[in-house]
Amino acid sequence: MSFELLLPTRVVFGAGASAALGSVVASLGRDALIVTGGLPRRNPSLLDGLAASGLSTTTVAIGHEPTVADLRGAAGLARDAGCNIVVSIGGGSVLDVGKAVSALLTNDGDVTDYLEVIGRGRDLANTPVPHIAVPTTAGTGSEATKNAVVLSKEHGVKVSMRSPLMVPTVAVVDPTLTHSMPRSVTVSSGLDALTHLLESYVSLKANPLVDPYCEDGITRAARSLRRAADDGNDAQARLDMSLASLFGGIALANAGLGAVHGLVGVLGGRLHVPHGLACGCLLAPVFAANVATARSAGTPVLQRYESAARLLTGDSDATAHDGVVWLGELAGSLELPRLGDYGLKPDLYADICADAARSSSMKGNPVQLDASDLEGILAQVV
Repeated sequence: MSFELLLPTRVVFGAGASAALGSVVASLGRDALIVTGGLPRRNPSLLDGLAASGLSTTTVAIGHEPTVADLRGAAGLARDAGCNIVVSIGGGSVLDVGKAVSALLTNDGDVTDYLEVIGRGRDLANTPVPHIAVPTTAGTGSEATKNAVVLSKEHGVKVSMRSPLMVPTVAVVDPTLTHSMPRSVTVSSGLDALTHLLESYVSLKANPLVDPYCEDGITRAARSLRRAADDGNDAQARLDMSLASLFGGIALANAGLGAVHGLVGVLGGRLHVPHGLACGCLLAPVFAANVATARSAGTPVLQRYESAARLLTGDSDATAHDGVVWLGELAGSLELPRLGDYGLKPDLYADICADAARSSSMKGNPVQLDASDLEGILAQVV
């Protein structure tokens, strides 16, 4: 057995933790690029706190899934302004832009030089400028991961810029910032977090250092995702989901993912299916397919699925099948759409599954799923 544990240099967690953002940033740099969502003044106290710290700031707003052009433009803006630190305040896409720009500021060439699949996939030669990640959603765990996901409109696919050097320098995780999330974002982001935790827990690269993050995170998400969706001001549920998101990010950065994310990455690029919703739709059928394959092959990972089922249900006697049932009921209770609503249809299955089979996420899936297995999974969510 061999493994490593990759973590942010510093994590500042807790209700109200974001009040210290100005002093955290000022200790690392003076000329900051601030990356926000489409409404930069959505969190005015944070921006005002940065201004009060005497920082020179330049702001870029990303109100959609980031594209290659967005990364190129944000990096150019930061270079022109002489920025030596990046602060990202927002959801996973915003944090991903922050990670990518912080790396591009110290490494020459175009963004495509560092992108996987469609680019050259170059390794970073130099350490990125300091990056402080402040999530305002609870799901992606991007504040603790080493990759930035970007949409290539030209190729119709989402790809990553990836390096251990891209893990944020500081993650400031304040659950109170998530209280204003609408129900749809709460559901989508929460399902993403749960998927990260479950896939990392059964991954081929699962290890003893990551397991506790997964186990605690699955327990928190299982008990609190519905509660946070039903009442956005449920402070304990919001805290649970922020921790589940952070732990999911740590888990996927170290143990990888699986077939859910392998398929979702392609579905997002081709059909623009919201990431978390697609995860939620696929969790039960992928869980079931992996369990069936593991059972027929007699592989030890079946025990991991049984453990996951007990964490999800809170029942010490739960079986892997009970986990499948629980996940299906979760999707129903959250009123998830069918993926056919986004244009998924049988004549697309073969191409989608072929692309998914080549994805980096699929490498962590604990069993080998063939094309017919993957197409069977898609057929259940149309």
